[in-house]
Amino acid sequence: MAARIGIGLEKLNNKLTNLLEENENLKQQHKDLQKENRETLRINAELKEKLQVKDKQLEKLQQKVLNLENQKKEFEIISQTLEKSLEMFGLDEVNENNNKILEEKNKPFLGEQNNKKTTKFPLNNNNDSIQLAKNITNSSEHSWSSYNKGEIRIVVGLDFGTTYSGFAYGHVINPENIIAHDEWPECIGMLKTNTVLQYDNKYANVMSWGLPALTKRPSRRRYGYDNDNSPPVELFKLHLSDLPNKFKPELSIGYKKVITDYLREIGKVMKDAIVVRWPNSDFFKNVLLVLTFPAEYSENARLIMRECVFNAGLINGYNSTNLQFITEPEAAAIYCMKQLQDHDLEIGTNFMVVDCGGGTVDLTIRKLINRNQLGEITERSGDFCGSTYIDREFIMYLSRKVGHNAMEMLRKNNYGQMQYLIQEFIKRCKLPFTGVNQDFNTYDLDLEEIAPVIKQYITDENRKHLEAEDWLIELNFNDIKSMFDPVVKNVLQLIHAQLNSSPETCSAIVRIILFPWNPTTAIERGAVIYGLSSTNSDSNVIASRIIKYTYGVKVRKCWTKDDPIHRKVNDGRIDKFDCLVKRGTPMNVNQEIMCSYLPLYPTQTKVVFYLYYTKVYDAKYCDEPGMKLLGKLTMDLPGSGLDNLSFGLAFGQMEVTATVKNENNNQKSKINFEFDV
Repeated sequence: MAARIGIGLEKLNNKLTNLLEENENLKQQHKDLQKENRETLRINAELKEKLQVKDKQLEKLQQKVLNLENQKKEFEIISQTLEKSLEMFGLDEVNENNNKILEEKNKPFLGEQNNKKTTKFPLNNNNDSIQLAKNITNSSEHSWSSYNKGEIRIVVGLDFGTTYSGFAYGHVINPENIIAHDEWPECIGMLKTNTVLQYDNKYANVMSWGLPALTKRPSRRRYGYDNDNSPPVELFKLHLSDLPNKFKPELSIGYKKVITDYLREIGKVMKDAIVVRWPNSDFFKNVLLVLTFPAEYSENARLIMRECVFNAGLINGYNSTNLQFITEPEAAAIYCMKQLQDHDLEIGTNFMVVDCGGGTVDLTIRKLINRNQLGEITERSGDFCGSTYIDREFIMYLSRKVGHNAMEMLRKNNYGQMQYLIQEFIKRCKLPFTGVNQDFNTYDLDLEEIAPVIKQYITDENRKHLEAEDWLIELNFNDIKSMFDPVVKNVLQLIHAQLNSSPETCSAIVRIILFPWNPTTAIERGAVIYGLSSTNSDSNVIASRIIKYTYGVKVRKCWTKDDPIHRKVNDGRIDKFDCLVKRGTPMNVNQEIMCSYLPLYPTQTKVVFYLYYTKVYDAKYCDEPGMKLLGKLTMDLPGSGLDNLSFGLAFGQMEVTATVKNENNNQKSKINFEFDV
């Protein structure tokens, strides 16, 4: 028995030994396989890396081939054109010297000439394309389109406001005598009139404007309007702004027509005043009209205003240079400059102007260059927080008293009575309010007297409460202050932001706060001073400005792998925004940015420049958010070669002036600036 057990154990021991040997063999095989696998992975990685290198080389080669094909096409076009030109002179072939010239002309397309890289980009791919020889320079030359100073005898400054408008005028012989007009329909002695129009019920004819267009006290017996008239039209200037539509007044007529009609009416008064004072003057020849503009309005809004001024008959040509623009804070700064002298402020003093208007509040910081000249040191700024927003707070306050639905029904069905409510609020509460409790007398707003029709719209608890109060709403000091507070807060925030944006150190404490004499006419008088300074001497009252937008043209460049693939066009190129001048750049008056261009093809008979602007500092594409087309500038060409074209952008006046000059023959060809309004 014991012998059998011993034999069995020996067999088991032998099997165990064999299994251990097999296990060792398997382990060794596993190690060998792991080693082979690592080697395989290494080889694969090397092959993959080599393949990626080959792919990159192939991609570069394909791009080079594409570029060479494009250059070949351009070379062939130039060759064909040159051959045709030579045939015209009786030559049968291009000689060796001509070939050398042709090669020199073709070098810039390759991007290298005399070891100095120069890039030329086509603006577009049609027959009016041009290419850019990147050569931007600054010039201090005056704009080619400046008006004839010798014929201007009278300057009119027109302050076209959101709620009130007025004008002043002066003569070049006596520039110190600036007169603010104060005679308006049904109103004598007021320096401004209301920016309001009253149309007939078909909105075909203007029935009245200014103060007479405001709604009169309604009758308790008659809630509606006269059958022959429509509701008064007001606040229409806000349609020029970039405000969301919900903050603009609803109009039953196009806002351009309303603006044109108002300018026509105030223009009649303006022309009559000029004729009375200077009977022999020619309005279209001897009068320079300077129109003020909010700092926050866009270039396109300014172009729309030019269109409206022309249609209103205040200039005799759309592109007339007898119409100039100036921002409202700049005009106010010019007017205030005269008063700074009374406080012995030194040359080089910085001062801020805060122009609180009806629709906007505009700010600017200026430097006193000398006794008669200002420079700008910060970008003009502003926001929509003028006095009309206090009126809006008043309407919101009333809505809480009578119900939102009641106020909405009043606005939709009886706008005239709502307007009269606002008039009474302005006269009884807003204008007398000084911010001092002791100065304010509580006012009882009588709805039955001022807006009787609203009673039919008020329901439920609001009606019971108002009936108990005999339809009187008490307006105390705190009520009115609550309407001013949010607007004043916005203005203070604008002031802080403007101070913080100044490149020069500003004191934390404002040492002097000035209210100019007769601030109602500060803007229109400043506009007259601005116009007179530009006609009487070569030294404009404004020495420099900060550019408010980034300007550039649409160019077509060669597409590269770093560019978005979806922007690649058929000819292997890409459209981009080519910056001429960046926002925030200081520019002297009449300074001009010049850039050289060439036609894309020598046989072209015209070129087109697409001029864009944006508030973005580093824009890349012309379809980015906020990018706007200012206009197209077209120039005719002889079609007999690659003419060198100088494209100029001037900022001497508030309007941007674009020009093109053919440097080959030193001629200024006919150009058309088509504004996109």
